[in-house]
Amino acid sequence: MSAPDVFAPTVLGPVRLRNRTVKAATFEGRTPHGQVTDELIDYHLAPARGGVGLTTVAYLAVAPEGRTHAEVIVVGPETASGLTRLADAVHETGAKIAGQVGHAGPVANGRSNGVRALSSSRMPSPLSLQMIGAATERDLTRITRAYVSSARILVDAGFDVLELHMAHSYLISSFLAPGLNKRRDRWGGPLENRARLARQVARAVREEVGDEAAVTAKVSLSDGFKGGVTTSVGLELAGLLESDGHLDALQLSGGSSLMNPMYLFRGDAPVDEFAAAMPLAVRLGMKTPVGRSFMKTYPFEEAYFREKALRFRERLSMPLMLLGGINRLDTMERAMTDGFELVAMGRALLREPGLVDRLAAQRGSDGPSPSGVCIHCNRCMPTIYAPDGTYCPEVPA
Repeated sequence: MSAPDVFAPTVLGPVRLRNRTVKAATFEGRTPHGQVTDELIDYHLAPARGGVGLTTVAYLAVAPEGRTHAEVIVVGPETASGLTRLADAVHETGAKIAGQVGHAGPVANGRSNGVRALSSSRMPSPLSLQMIGAATERDLTRITRAYVSSARILVDAGFDVLELHMAHSYLISSFLAPGLNKRRDRWGGPLENRARLARQVARAVREEVGDEAAVTAKVSLSDGFKGGVTTSVGLELAGLLESDGHLDALQLSGGSSLMNPMYLFRGDAPVDEFAAAMPLAVRLGMKTPVGRSFMKTYPFEEAYFREKALRFRERLSMPLMLLGGINRLDTMERAMTDGFELVAMGRALLREPGLVDRLAAQRGSDGPSPSGVCIHCNRCMPTIYAPDGTYCPEVPA
């Protein structure tokens, strides 16, 4: 069989998409009061008008202590009307909208949130310089219910896809990583126990929304740090999630927002820019050898997760989204040949929101494969803390 056309319509669970391109969840920095703003809507309208099939809102917390910081939207009755306005605006472009639903766990800044952060096990926080608490049975029951209520609100608001965040050392991921999960109860030890929360949340959300929306999960190909989720563990988890049958697709990601963020991004590490955006104590810490080692440097290469992702493609039959350094048309078409159902892009669309339409228009032209103009300098990363939100410093003001 010939590979599908990346620009042709497809389905994701019960949702019909106009093409196979996804704007990946990347912090927008446009919710200063934890509410949907016109600026957040415009942020997503740009790639939606530029041709993507699905744009993903990041990051929607299920509970106050699950925010990465105080400005993040908590899904609830107080934010529902704004979320509806956002979904309606995106739908007018012909694109669909996903919400990345999650609990930040140890990646949450408890000092900013005013609520103690939670993880699989007690640990110090490099973000708030406080201790992170170990989630109790009562916490995990409450959080699972919060995923369900958040899913219901988002679906009622018109969201087409729910992306459950199971990567990057967020709460669910902290249970999966043996170096972070030191528990001796039914939530720790072998993978079957460490994966309990991931499977429990996926099942509960699916039972709540049925076929009213697609339900996907962001999972890790590799966390990139000792004691994190390895590729073999990621494969085992993906197999369990597939056998459970509650998800419509997996988005394959990597790295850890807490331990090794550059493993996800690749390319230049903007250490000085990040330090300048941090509180004084964190800024000073980042200037130490230990702090600088946190921002490791990995050379950028096109589709840098492809080789690991192919192992998932070989093992699984469920739909998969390829993520990581996708900037060229030939890369997108090769992903289709490899058997991936969708391609997800982040920095490339921040740099050029109209990239999808341009690549589609230039397909078949003479010369090299049409490509995005992102240079992978990663100076967009620290702009998540900018007063006006995330932006590409390469774009003229």
